[in-house]
Amino acid sequence: MPAFPPAPAPAPAPAFPSFPDAAREAVRDDTLRANLRRATHTIRDRRARAVAELADWERLRAAGKAIKDHTLRHLDRYLLQLEAAVTAAGGTVHWAADAAEANRIVTDLVRATGEREVVKVKSMATQEIGLNDALEAAGIAAYETDLAELIVQLGHDRPSHILVPAIHRNRGEIRDVFAAEMGRWGRPAPDGLDDDPRALAEAARLHLREKFLRAKVAVSGANFMVAETGTMVVFESEGNGRMCLTLPETLISVVGIEKVVPSFRDLEVFLQTLPRSSTAERMNPYTTMWTGLGPSRGAGGDGPRAFHLVLLDNGRTDTLADEVGRQALRCIRCSACLNVCPVYERAGGHAYGSVYPGPIGAILSPQLRGTGSAIDASLPYASTLCGACYEVCPVAIDIPEVLVHLRERVAQGGPVTREGIRVRIRPARGHAAERAAMRAARLLLDHPHALRAGERLLARARRLRPHRLPGPGRAWTDSRELPRLPAQPFRDWWERERERDRRADRGGRA
Repeated sequence: MPAFPPAPAPAPAPAFPSFPDAAREAVRDDTLRANLRRATHTIRDRRARAVAELADWERLRAAGKAIKDHTLRHLDRYLLQLEAAVTAAGGTVHWAADAAEANRIVTDLVRATGEREVVKVKSMATQEIGLNDALEAAGIAAYETDLAELIVQLGHDRPSHILVPAIHRNRGEIRDVFAAEMGRWGRPAPDGLDDDPRALAEAARLHLREKFLRAKVAVSGANFMVAETGTMVVFESEGNGRMCLTLPETLISVVGIEKVVPSFRDLEVFLQTLPRSSTAERMNPYTTMWTGLGPSRGAGGDGPRAFHLVLLDNGRTDTLADEVGRQALRCIRCSACLNVCPVYERAGGHAYGSVYPGPIGAILSPQLRGTGSAIDASLPYASTLCGACYEVCPVAIDIPEVLVHLRERVAQGGPVTREGIRVRIRPARGHAAERAAMRAARLLLDHPHALRAGERLLARARRLRPHRLPGPGRAWTDSRELPRLPAQPFRDWWERERERDRRADRGGRA
């Protein structure tokens, strides 16, 4: 095996702060906000034009929703059908209950080949389980080949967008990363590299070409899996995926169990909706499909000689059990919801502490990981509930509905999912205070005389109104002004007005 430079060891994963704390820091970064605003506005404007070309867009959206809902209701049947089809076509299917099991399976498969490096197609599932770190710990170098993922990897960074992981970087920053880091991972960047997009793309192409031609093992995900034939489907725009899926001798695909669709007829709907919602294209430049080893694969043929499919659960079964929250599993990872979200535009993807940022991450991550951590308990609150995400979702996920549902779960303190076990957690201090306030409000609203007395007392003490609330309520007034109190309660004003009208009416009749 030819020598290759070892990939630098990744930094240990930090414990993520809550979303409010992370967002508070992010909004102070003017460069980040400018990069996000420019990129998200450009993508969403192009998407709007692409979608407007289809007169039947809403019917396609409804069809996608119906297909996904039907599949999720019968997921057990379609997964078994998929397994049988993949096996019959010469592939091998592995089942992974969680991230640890998936990482172990992939690591063992790579070790069995005797190789110590793999090339990777952009995959949210492998990022979700931390596969690169697991491979690195086993002495196996994993090289990202998607341009944006390459930028993130070389910059020792984290993805901040589903479609464009390096959306938070501008051209100057990318040039600096390439110049400083490419040589440590393989072919160095050309001398005098500038920030022209064509020059940056060419530097990445030359850097990756030697890896494509050398690698014997590739790891991918899949956008869809067709149950009736066992076919894997990958959408991409650069051609790096096609190189990874055809040149290596062994191909390992890690795919979430929710990515299955029943038939090719169902896939036709998503062939129209996913490209327009993600890259604003009528059709993505590269659509790669393979079924097991296929008729031309194996000894003497083109393509990998071994194909392994790792079906990943990692919290998806628990999510499926929630009648409201399960709609998050419809997601086809188009990222349209991120590009219209005012919160994401200002806070960026890193504030979500997950490979799934934005509105979809705010409902998916707390269900896959549970709400036992500060970041996951705060994600359902990372929204204004404006509904823009629901309006653009190509499979009609009602994200605001799920957000409110998850807020209720967090406020009640459970149940949540943690490492596959349904448990109850103690409510956070702030949520306990909120529940106490709601109980006090219910008591007052159930007793009109007590409510009126309280309103009059507040009106008389209005000059003592604080500018900020104490204790847990302080978080609310950190970003809002406490409303001014009126000189008199509405009920008293209304009674005076009615009495004035009665007097005027009596005077008129006299």
